Amino acid sequence: MTIKPARTRIAPSPTGHMHLGTARTALYDYLLAKKTGGQFILRIEDTDLKRTVPGAEQEIMDGLRWLGLNYDEGPDVGGKFGPYRQTERREIYAQHAKVLVEKGHAYPCFCTPDTLEKTKQEQMKRKENPHYDGTCRVLSPDEAARKIANGEAYIVRFKMPQEGVTVAHDHLRGDISTENKQFNDQVLLKTDGLPTYHLAAMVDDHEMGITHVLRGSEWLGTFPLHVNIVRAFGWHEPIWVHLSVFLKPTGKGKMSKREAADAMKDGYSIFIKDMPALGFTPEGSLNWMALMGWGVAEDDVMSMEEMIERFSVDGLTPSPAAINFQRLDHFNSTHIRLMNADDLASRIKPYFERENLKVDDAILLKMIPLIRERLVTLDDCLAFGSFFFKENVTPLPEDLIAKGLDSKQSAEIAIKSYEILSALSEINHIVAEPPMRAYVEQSALSANQVFGILRAAVTGQKVSPPLFESMEIIGREKVLQRLKNAIEILQR
Repeated sequence: MTIKPARTRIAPSPTGHMHLGTARTALYDYLLAKKTGGQFILRIEDTDLKRTVPGAEQEIMDGLRWLGLNYDEGPDVGGKFGPYRQTERREIYAQHAKVLVEKGHAYPCFCTPDTLEKTKQEQMKRKENPHYDGTCRVLSPDEAARKIANGEAYIVRFKMPQEGVTVAHDHLRGDISTENKQFNDQVLLKTDGLPTYHLAAMVDDHEMGITHVLRGSEWLGTFPLHVNIVRAFGWHEPIWVHLSVFLKPTGKGKMSKREAADAMKDGYSIFIKDMPALGFTPEGSLNWMALMGWGVAEDDVMSMEEMIERFSVDGLTPSPAAINFQRLDHFNSTHIRLMNADDLASRIKPYFERENLKVDDAILLKMIPLIRERLVTLDDCLAFGSFFFKENVTPLPEDLIAKGLDSKQSAEIAIKSYEILSALSEINHIVAEPPMRAYVEQSALSANQVFGILRAAVTGQKVSPPLFESMEIIGREKVLQRLKNAIEILQR
């Protein structure tokens, strides 16, 4: 099956946000191209002008680059097979449509929208499935030429075989046989001169030398049509791979807009643009996506290099894949733990800065070992590390009161802690922890009570990284000042 080098493409429409399905297809395209020493191409299928969303094309390019799926050819990088926007290839499609008409595989259709709608309504009254009735299919070339010369508007339709069976081969599903009578004569070229997907994608894949067409399973319905178009031109067919469909987390049906919105409330998204702000890493996101439709162990943690090395189209599966956001958490946290300190520090720094915190790089590097194991997403750094960069913290009074004690008793513990720590020339976990534990042992108090008060006082929160290591990074002066503040809060 292998063709080396493979030329693959991702060809999204700029009609909405780039989602997981597009990203996963792009990933498989990228892996196949890199595995075989080939090229990965971005093509923008922007012929649906009515639904085109401003900024969507840039979002696609930004999303691919964030994921690390850098394309070898595309609208903004060029390439010898351009242009890479379909609206800039109008003349190419017109020429190819003309070839099909001349070969007898397509024909101009002059039926007006009103006529087509009237025919559709009549068919529905007869309880027939709406279909094009072939009015213009039987026009002679001379009659069609006369109408064109008279300035009548027309579209170009593909002349689908009306008898027999089309056998189309999908690499994952094998041969798919379909009776030709099930198909309409689909539109190839619209009145404005722009093509439909059926013509444009087939022409572009051929003209750009695409060897493998990886796309969503929603195109299986028109797969026989596309195969017939390619064969009508007499072209060599690419290897067709229709990928598994994504299902919502319950495994029943596709994600709806409402379910996507609910996921966002829980800190997840099916749109790539949201992933960075939610704290997900490209490495974790790619690892997660890759295994939804690739028949390797679902716990396999892989870097991009390892995915390229292991990837094979033969390993893909057509079985539907349920979106499991908990698996995303797993892979994201795992890849965070694999990062070196400098890399992780550079990635979490922007999250602190967005909260208007002034980040000291030396402190940032010191805190990495304390918080790394606790991070599921990069933005978790705020919950576990913001207090390092604050001049002051203001704990809630109730957080300073230990379980089973009142505010007066808790204040006494805070005062005693201040006395012990202020007597030390420095505060670090080696020097400060022994006397504080000795105080716990000598009193009738528990470590949870004493250290809980101390933690809330110096970090401003009930949960934090290791207490004494955190105090060492905060520094003696700030620790003592924060303890003073806590005592004042408790004594009010």
